Amino acid sequence: MSTRNTLTLGTDRALYVGEIPATGWHCHASPVLLMGLSGRFAVHWGAGRVETCHSALIDAGVEHLFDPCGETVALVYMEPDSHEARGLRGLFGQEEGGVVLDVAAPVGARSAMEGYLHHFDLPSLLRCPLDSEVAPLDPRVARSLHVLRHPQAGRVARGELASGVQLSASRFNHLFRAEMGVSLRTYRVWSQVRLAMAGLAVSPRLTDAALHGEFSDSAHFSRMFRQTFGMTPSSVLKPLRQVTLLR
Repeated sequence: MSTRNTLTLGTDRALYVGEIPATGWHCHASPVLLMGLSGRFAVHWGAGRVETCHSALIDAGVEHLFDPCGETVALVYMEPDSHEARGLRGLFGQEEGGVVLDVAAPVGARSAMEGYLHHFDLPSLLRCPLDSEVAPLDPRVARSLHVLRHPQAGRVARGELASGVQLSASRFNHLFRAEMGVSLRTYRVWSQVRLAMAGLAVSPRLTDAALHGEFSDSAHFSRMFRQTFGMTPSSVLKPLRQVTLLR
């Protein structure tokens, strides 16, 4: 597997392959599959629990610390509304703490593994099957996600999102968390950070990325990125050799 640091972003999924520093404590609004492509890594979560493994699935909203231990890693993020993420809910429900260790098949032929990763082929990557029958996403939440992911004129207020689907703000918050597994506030930050990273495909400057993500300035972007990933944006985004947007 090449050690080039690459980022691939799709509408409901993202892939990072390369090397990153150890993170601080953080949680994000998307389940993630962590894979050690050259060796074992360490995950810290819960009340002082630490494990080393070759792969781990971590649910959305789970606070954790990820130490790659100097290895090349792959991080596969699946948006909470994606079919794959919804198919993992049963698996997460069986595990206390929202972390499932050593769930991926062993890293085999590099070309095959790279193909599975870049095609987001979870059935080929995981030892355990995904639920094939998942409930469809509530259309009111789906509509709000489209607005959050494709801002037309700046930040949309919570009240506007709620009224747009004929719900009160409190009822909309409850529905959003039930469907997505995280709060609207948490997901909004996640969505903005994703937009900012997508901006790197146009300009490598982090200041431009911050504006693309509708952040007030680069300092605001840096704070939210660190809250989301436990790292500064410069430590992981500046070393990127390639950013690919999937249409």
